[in-house]
Amino acid sequence: MTKAIVGVIGGSGVYDLPGLEDLREETVETPFGAPSDALRFGRIGATDVVFLARHGRGHRLSPSGINYRANIYALKAAGVTDLISVSACGSFKPELYPGLFVLADQFVDRTFGRQSSFFGNGCVAHVSMAHPVAPLLQERIAAAARAEDIECKRGGTYVCMEGPQFSSYAESMTYKGLGYDVIGMTAMPEAKLAREAELSYAIIAMVTDYDCWHPEHAAVEVASVLKVVHENSTKAARLLARLLREFPAQHEPCPIGSDRALDTALITAPAARDPELLRTLAPILARVNAS
Repeated sequence: MTKAIVGVIGGSGVYDLPGLEDLREETVETPFGAPSDALRFGRIGATDVVFLARHGRGHRLSPSGINYRANIYALKAAGVTDLISVSACGSFKPELYPGLFVLADQFVDRTFGRQSSFFGNGCVAHVSMAHPVAPLLQERIAAAARAEDIECKRGGTYVCMEGPQFSSYAESMTYKGLGYDVIGMTAMPEAKLAREAELSYAIIAMVTDYDCWHPEHAAVEVASVLKVVHENSTKAARLLARLLREFPAQHEPCPIGSDRALDTALITAPAARDPELLRTLAPILARVNAS
């Protein structure tokens, strides 16, 4: 069995994790550059936790300026087994109101300016993204929300736009018409890289607004978003504290194989793999190389 170490990536409004004991910070570098901020190591209850502010403290980084590969690589190298993404989002449905948490389980990637894979020429891998979210981890989040009386919806499709601009009305109506649930700017390529790194991944998408489609609500703008972000961050801290206090000591094998994704993904013949790339990806490939 593998010891569970939970990674938490905090999005807009979630720049730290209250309640971390034995806190220490470590500034790290990766072959892909620097992560968004120092990694913060600590413990909640008996659970070891590694926290990373996605935008950096003070919200220095735009969605397109985040080094997603460095973030996921650093968390994997730190021993993280289960990764929880906390992210602000807009809603396309009246029933998904500001303040609600949506535990999305599908993604549509509309980004175009981001590095989305650790692999490439010299070692090609095609991981499955059919089911991007680890169901056991998602259920634990849902159970913690119920225990804290925090309203959440389990399931839904998150469309990830490039940003940093908000949607046009035409875009908003298109995504609404396609049946998507929420929209944000950071879940991709984060979820793809987490799958390549064999991390069990789940997202808490915190609704802040109705994008710009709703006839009775003003178009989304920063001031209104920040008010809801503050309220959501307080609830997110409660949810995460409950989840982490009750987290199992050992990593639970993922029923959809997110923690074994590379078993069926590597297509380059072993003899043809680039040794330098393999050395770069040593933390990502550690389980495969050991088997």
